Amino acid sequence: MTFHSPVAGRAIFVALAALASAACLAEPDVMNPYSGTRYATDAYPGFDDSDEVVTSEKKTPRWFGWINGVAKTNAAEQMALAVAREGAKEWRAARRAYDSLVREWPQSPEAPRAQEALARILCEEEGDYERGFREYKYLLDFYPSQCGFESVADTLYRIANEMRRVGKRFMFKRFANTTVVRRAFEAAALRSPGAKWAPAALLAVGELREDEGEWEKAVLVYENLRSQHSASDEARAALVKEGAARMKLLRMHGYNRERAKDTESYLRMALAAPPPPSARADLEKWLAETTRLLDEEAWAAAKFYDSRTRTKRSAVEAYERFLSDNPASSHAMEARARLQELKGGTGK
Repeated sequence: MTFHSPVAGRAIFVALAALASAACLAEPDVMNPYSGTRYATDAYPGFDDSDEVVTSEKKTPRWFGWINGVAKTNAAEQMALAVAREGAKEWRAARRAYDSLVREWPQSPEAPRAQEALARILCEEEGDYERGFREYKYLLDFYPSQCGFESVADTLYRIANEMRRVGKRFMFKRFANTTVVRRAFEAAALRSPGAKWAPAALLAVGELREDEGEWEKAVLVYENLRSQHSASDEARAALVKEGAARMKLLRMHGYNRERAKDTESYLRMALAAPPPPSARADLEKWLAETTRLLDEEAWAAAKFYDSRTRTKRSAVEAYERFLSDNPASSHAMEARARLQELKGGTGK
């Protein structure tokens, strides 16, 4: 679902907010298995370990509360004030009234409804998806059994997608806010690993890690996606994206035998998986490139032993080992010819 602007997205957010608000008004229920909140980020390799991703910071009453704090003496009256200001379309005043209620009376029955209304105003009326995301996340973190966990979690995922689509506005310009958006997808996935959109969220995290140039972490995310959601379309996409990321790392860091062997092994696995038909040619090309790197390294090592500083026996053993490990090498014919010379006694 796409939110095009604070105005165009109004109808969409009204529907989403109605679901979340109705659930918040309901009696507290048992923990929804849909949520399955994971607060251990090591369950998600490649994710950020910042506290902001893992959990929200608990709100406290603001300093100088006589300026921007509560205007009433109890939660019910404060709620009535906030609702009235929202009804009058005084969005900033309503938002502050709701926020003050949550800070002053966090255990009140009105608090979860106020928290949801605060998040809804930020997204629906003010178009501030980044702040709205944080407020919806706070709702899940501190009122998980007092609101519609599933509908709010779905809203988190939709907002993350919208944040990715529209970017961040600054001085009449928009630019990609990659790290913040990536953390939004991570926060959504951590809070609802069983959601139907979880594979897509993980795929987005991997892609955004690539945008940040964090190729090693992108590989970890793609690996985790393939492991957790092996039957999903996103896992098949990750199969190819991981291959591309591995090749990027291989080329970036120069030749490394262990990395090359690991990449070759991965590409063989990916081709046997099998991959999407449209990706097979690329995977085969990458495999040929990796195999060629390994072949050249092995050939250079074999020739190293065929020198005046080495014995004939060392050279024979090196060529035999090369042919055993690389029978299809482009250098195989040359290696056999040189081996025959050495064994026949004509080699120097």
